[in-house]
Amino acid sequence: MEKNDKIYVAGHRGLVGSAIVRSLERQGYTNVIGRTHSELDLLDQLAVRNFFEAERPDVVILAAAKVGGINANNTAPADFAYENLQIQCNVIKCAHDYKVKKLLFLGSTCIYPKMAPQPIPEDALLTGPLEQTNEAYALAKISGMQMCKYFKRQYGDNFISCMPTNLYGPHDNYELNGSHVMPAMIRKFHEAKVNNTPSVELWGTGSPLREFLYVDDMADACVFLLENYEGEQHVNIGTGKEVTIKQLAETVKKTVGYEGEIVWNKDMPDGTPRKLTDVSKLHEMGFCHKVDLEEGVELAYNWFKENVASARM
Repeated sequence: MEKNDKIYVAGHRGLVGSAIVRSLERQGYTNVIGRTHSELDLLDQLAVRNFFEAERPDVVILAAAKVGGINANNTAPADFAYENLQIQCNVIKCAHDYKVKKLLFLGSTCIYPKMAPQPIPEDALLTGPLEQTNEAYALAKISGMQMCKYFKRQYGDNFISCMPTNLYGPHDNYELNGSHVMPAMIRKFHEAKVNNTPSVELWGTGSPLREFLYVDDMADACVFLLENYEGEQHVNIGTGKEVTIKQLAETVKKTVGYEGEIVWNKDMPDGTPRKLTDVSKLHEMGFCHKVDLEEGVELAYNWFKENVASARM
């Protein structure tokens, strides 16, 4: 990429997209553009085509997606499948038709089989059944990644994919029925502390193992791949470190300063028992994360406190 390339970040105001914009600007890219949903509905094929016709971006980063936690995925699978497939088809096809120099597609850890080998290597994709609670979202993301591969294979398009692990940080979604585990915990413990609530209920048993990556580290990895990678296979982005959900809860509780009790609702689903990415490929290329979990949780909580009035709640 050139520093003056016109770079379109789809989803530039979300958790992922806003971090990528920050990373690009830190690294001297001067022509980064984005559109809000009201300005450009990525579900509208004609609107997307008109945008590409008018703007002619050199580089596209596809970070826009309909996302949510276990409950949201469980209750609205058709919405998750349709909206994500539609967004991906519209943007990727236009990137091809308008001869974009490079496109980066962002996947999700749920693309891997429920019982994938641990840590999960990139070649575990499509080797077994998916976790049922987020199967619709996973299938959409797999389709997007494979589409990038097929456009590269058939037409020589420089389309690459990456697979970030569980992300958290500024501009996360704190709406309890649709958020992921980290922002849900931050909000629950914060509100319990403010309201002097004696206990906080969390879902599941607390036993599943998860990996968490601070979103600015993810963004730096994305820019690194755009600058250094052109392979057909997607690349895992993560820390290579894991904690139980119970350990995460204790870390968030301590960071927030909540002194009440944690009550685990074991009637609610745990999801996949373990998800740890094999990040050896990324490390061998020369990139490693910088922010460890304790520091990241503190950064995320400080942002939440400072932006609680405007955060997605």
